[in-house]
Amino acid sequence: MKAPITKKGYEMLQKELERLIKKERPSVIKAIAEARSHGDLSENAEYEAAKDKQSFVEGKIQMLQAKLGELEIIDPSKGPKDKIVFGATVDLQDLETAEKRCYTLVGQEESDLKEGKISVQSPVGRALIGHRVGEEVVVTTPAKVVTYKILGINFGTLE
Repeated sequence: MKAPITKKGYEMLQKELERLIKKERPSVIKAIAEARSHGDLSENAEYEAAKDKQSFVEGKIQMLQAKLGELEIIDPSKGPKDKIVFGATVDLQDLETAEKRCYTLVGQEESDLKEGKISVQSPVGRALIGHRVGEEVVVTTPAKVVTYKILGINFGTLE
């Protein structure tokens, strides 16, 4: 089963892969060639550093290529608008503290709590899926159990 991702998230990963292939890889190859020109490779720290960087860049390229093959772009605009699904931005209120929160449910690859983007596979994301405005949702996290009231659902923040 493929993992969900927004179009924007997929494009970000593709751009990173393109940057690694078109900029980082040639830069590392140039650094290796330059270090080789300095002679004895057995005691050449520049050469060793360039080879290490090459290994890192190639590993990251392979990881991104594999990851992109495992993802499926989901268009939230094609789903239901009356319940929480992938891509929804959800306004919540903690019923114990009255604190309000806003989360957008995204794929694991693009989750960023500082930006309010949480993975649909996270405890909060899994608990919210399928619920509607006005409902209360009990979320069990590793730290505590929280009950949220769903104040609103919208799909306008993702591209």
